[in-house]
Amino acid sequence: MLCKSLHHAAFRCKDARETVDFYTNVLGLKFIHAIGENHVPSTGKYSPHIHIFFQMEDGSCIAFFELPRDEGQPSGRDPETPDWVQHFAFRVADKDTLMKAKADLEVKGIDVIGPTNHDDFLLSIYFFDPSGHRLELSAHISTPEQDAQFEKEAMDVLNLWDQTHDWSQRAKLFGSATGYHRNK
Repeated sequence: MLCKSLHHAAFRCKDARETVDFYTNVLGLKFIHAIGENHVPSTGKYSPHIHIFFQMEDGSCIAFFELPRDEGQPSGRDPETPDWVQHFAFRVADKDTLMKAKADLEVKGIDVIGPTNHDDFLLSIYFFDPSGHRLELSAHISTPEQDAQFEKEAMDVLNLWDQTHDWSQRAKLFGSATGYHRNK
């Protein structure tokens, strides 16, 4: 396979220092690199910025750009896309770790939504970083047997969506109107 893993995904931040403090002190990510440039390396366009990287346990990263010269300009988010769609989702070890993280975030004064069960596949909580980016912490809760079933059904689910664009129609595939899969 050409793509071995995720190196990084990048978003814009309002303040690099505030972002470093949040991602290191609140989420415990490792701040590993900061690049400062006056010109965009790939295009040569003049746009002073700092590009900061945070690493997770598996070596993958998230990154942010602070663009002070472009203050007041749109962040690049599609205004037609609901706020809940674009987000970073981080995997945690298990459900207990997720619930402890929820309590820790709330003690720090961070509003947390959830936990939300996603089809007995993921259990997630949601909150926002200082720049307003939606974040998700998720514990993978399905069994290997459920994972195999989800993979087996993925194309059927996609085909049903393509045909109907109506999620209530999933009962036609699985005999259940409440989730992807049927009888547990």
